[in-house]
Amino acid sequence: MNKGIFIVLDGPDGCGKTTQAELLCAFLKARNCDVLHIREPGGTRIGEKMRDILLSPEHAEMAVTAELFLYMASRAQLVEEVIKPALLTGKIVISERFLSSSIVYQGIAGGLGKKNVEDAGRLACQGVKPDVIFILDIAAREGLVRIKRGLDRMESKQLTFHEQVRRGFLSLAKESPRNVKVIDSSGSIEQIHLQIRQFAGKLICRKGRK
Repeated sequence: MNKGIFIVLDGPDGCGKTTQAELLCAFLKARNCDVLHIREPGGTRIGEKMRDILLSPEHAEMAVTAELFLYMASRAQLVEEVIKPALLTGKIVISERFLSSSIVYQGIAGGLGKKNVEDAGRLACQGVKPDVIFILDIAAREGLVRIKRGLDRMESKQLTFHEQVRRGFLSLAKESPRNVKVIDSSGSIEQIHLQIRQFAGKLICRKGRK
């Protein structure tokens, strides 16, 4: 997978992943980079069907184990159908969420255990790993307040769950400081973008891109 560059934006709900992914894509495209923007869950015909199941408030009774396997199934399809081919052709892939989300949401906050999720993720991800993960950090309550539409099934979980999610992301960053970067998401959109752009630019330069 070393021909392309894989960048993941992750963090608690309401942290601004989509906005920042779109800004980063626009910045890179303006510099003639071949960029692909994807999201999880989803990103494929099959994955979007799983997204509908996972995020629908109608499925509030879903077990965390079932939740995990649906996320992994969607991820496996996305890796096989989209991410691997894109990286092999040298694209810069920017993804909203990846395995880091399952480790935090189902493994840490959901109680399934970090190692169990990592083990399942090895098969689903087929050796694909992000070059960098940007964690957009925000207080749980503040992030949820930012969401102006109706809350989906995951967003509707209790505040204590979302607080565990935030702590989980921060713990991941402490464990992997070299490729997990925490960005304070409470600032302005432009301030956050400039920080991400700075880190991403250095990464692209290291991998021989202009």
